[in-house]
Order: sequence, then C-alpha cells, then structure tokens
Amino acid sequence: MGIRYQVVIDTPDPNELARFWAQALGYVVEDHRPLLERMLDAGEITPDRVVREDDRLYWLDFAAIREPAAPVDETTGIAQGDRIVFQRVPEPKTVKNRLHLDVEVGPQRRESEIARLEALGARRLYDGDLGGPWTTMADPHGNEFCVQ
Repeated sequence: MGIRYQVVIDTPDPNELARFWAQALGYVVEDHRPLLERMLDAGEITPDRVVREDDRLYWLDFAAIREPAAPVDETTGIAQGDRIVFQRVPEPKTVKNRLHLDVEVGPQRRESEIARLEALGARRLYDGDLGGPWTTMADPHGNEFCVQ
C-alpha cells in the first residue's frame, strides 16, 4: 500500500482559497459539518472557531479539498485519500513558493484553461518554454502554480 499525503498551503483565508482550488481542479470542498456540529454541541470548540455560510459550517482556520469520488469518513467529512489542505497563517506571502502545483491540461486546452482560471481570480504571471510551453500563474492569494 502506498503512503497517503496531503499538500498543505498557508493562507490568510483558508475557505476562500479552498473554494478557488476546488473550482480550478474540479474538486469539492470537504464538508466537516458533522464533526463541527458534534464538537460545538459538546463544548469542545467555541462558535468563534467556525464560519457559517449558506447553512453550512466551516472551520475558520482550516479547509480541505478532495477529488469528488474520494472515500470520506461520514462522521467527520474528512477524505480518506490524498487531499489539499489550506491553513490560516497570520503573515502574508512574501517570497516565491518553494513548492507549487502543476495543472496539466495539454497544449490544446492550455489557453482556454488559463482564461477559465483568470475568471476564477488567478493572475497570469509569465509564459515559459523548456521543451514544451507552460504558463506560471498566481492564485487569488499570490501562490504560484503552472498550467501546462
């Protein structure tokens, strides 16, 4: 059996960035409502640790996305496979990422995908070509990623 992983991205607003990346990748934002409701009812967390939007509860300081078909623990809403996690940090991003995601869509879809990601709030930074073209972009919080 392989090793599970999660990529963790620091951000000032985990829920905003989770929504962006869920749309960008065709993933879903994990629904931790069962866990949050249970923890609130038991007094394990206080209401200031959660955000309510559209009759749904979210962690204030944490969000995660997963592939739509990934298995999920129904009692917590947490994916049982690989995922991308966003955690709140107080400081803004100040330097280039040491790790980034590559969104691989192929040469025929690259420009249309770039336009779609820009409509979601990403910015095109620059284009490159080392044996194949790519475009470096920034998500709404300035984290770099590439579209190939």
